[in-house]
Amino acid sequence: MFYNGTVFSLREAIIKTNNNFNTLKMKKVILVAALSLGTMTVFAQEVETAIEAVEETATEVVEEAATEAVEAATTEAVEETATEAVVEEVATEEAVEEVAAKSAAEAAVATVGEAQDGYTEVAIEELPASISEALATDYPTATISKAYANEAAQYKLEITNEDGTTAELFADAEGNWIEM
Repeated sequence: MFYNGTVFSLREAIIKTNNNFNTLKMKKVILVAALSLGTMTVFAQEVETAIEAVEETATEVVEEAATEAVEAATTEAVEETATEAVVEEVATEEAVEEVAAKSAAEAAVATVGEAQDGYTEVAIEELPASISEALATDYPTATISKAYANEAAQYKLEITNEDGTTAELFADAEGNWIEM
């Protein structure tokens, strides 16, 4: 073959065509690779964005569930505490009512006792020492349960003996026993 005065062999023409074809193939391969790489990058970014969205949603769900659990536990604890407070308040009110009723009953008994014999209850510690000494001398196993006094400085003593029996004794302020 002759071309512009140069002789080419068929072989050289095929090689040149082959090279041109290979170059064209390489260009296509590079173009496809570039497009694929770009697509993969976009896809990877989309996957990363999707993963972040899933993680964010999961975090929100866990936080919401934890918040609900804390609120439920707090509500339950508050209800329990309120119930206990109400029960305690009712028990306290009942105790106050019971003490008030008992005090009223004791006051009524004391008033009746005063009206009957003119004695009012006094603290055992307020008794004259002479009465305590007379009791220790004459009744060594007895203990004073209650003490009463009247306007004439006479004392009525409710005593309990060692064997559990009870008795009433009367004495004046000097520790002399009075027969009643």
